[in-house]
Amino acid sequence: MLAKQHRLKRNKDFELTFKKGKAFNGRFLFLKLRRNNLEVSRFGFVIGKKASKKSTARNRVKRLLREVIGARLKKIKPGFDIIILAKPEIIIKNYQEM
Repeated sequence: MLAKQHRLKRNKDFELTFKKGKAFNGRFLFLKLRRNNLEVSRFGFVIGKKASKKSTARNRVKRLLREVIGARLKKIKPGFDIIILAKPEIIIKNYQEM
């Protein structure tokens, strides 16, 4: 589970990260990140309706991604706001494949 202090919540933080963040593109995910000058990294998750029209499927992917990030949090450098945008192909993946 990803602790609340590691979650990106405010709309302003999302907007700043989208506008000024550095982009990285992968097969199943698209990342935007920027420095936040905090002692922890914070994560936001975005899964659009293109991935699935069903909110249950989108929420399942968000839960799995939060679990993956939480398990690897010690390996992630602190001090960043990171937005993870899931591509539609991720819907068919399970925990091990993520």
